[in-house]
Amino acid sequence: MRFSFLSEKAKKSVTGSTFLLLAVTVFSGCYKEPEFAATPTIEFQDISKAIRIDQFSGANKDSVTISLTFQDGDGDLGLNSEEISSAQLNEDYNYVVRIFRKVRGNFVEFKPFIPYSGFFFRLKNDNKPGPIEGTLDYSIDFPHPFTPKRDSVQFQIFLKDRAGNTSNIIETETIVLNEF
Repeated sequence: MRFSFLSEKAKKSVTGSTFLLLAVTVFSGCYKEPEFAATPTIEFQDISKAIRIDQFSGANKDSVTISLTFQDGDGDLGLNSEEISSAQLNEDYNYVVRIFRKVRGNFVEFKPFIPYSGFFFRLKNDNKPGPIEGTLDYSIDFPHPFTPKRDSVQFQIFLKDRAGNTSNIIETETIVLNEF
């Protein structure tokens, strides 16, 4: 005489769960963490523009979003709130932007009164060194009253990690601001 505490359906479920657990264990042993340099590397991904209404002035503005991909071997990209407060005092940005305007057919660097460089928060919060990769989006607003009509611009960007390493410099495609 055989006693069974599980129905046939429950036995199949337990068998399926056991197989799934075994498969996850086998395949997780195959995963090898990627190896990246401690100095971050970036690649230009995309640039886009949306026309928005400025909430303070009511005027139109172009909101430009720059997307780039990154890789960093030790995962020390980004700053926490305290680090940002300290870095702001010295304008020690971790997302550095240079803007170039097309003037008589040539791109010339434009130095605004207020820098378009800025800060982004930590991309890894566990404080354990290890590789990270992903996409970082950064937005910059250009109010139409302060932007020349049909202003063609390009951006050069690099990132800085907490150890002070700087990434390579990427250049975006040209985008036209204040078209309308």
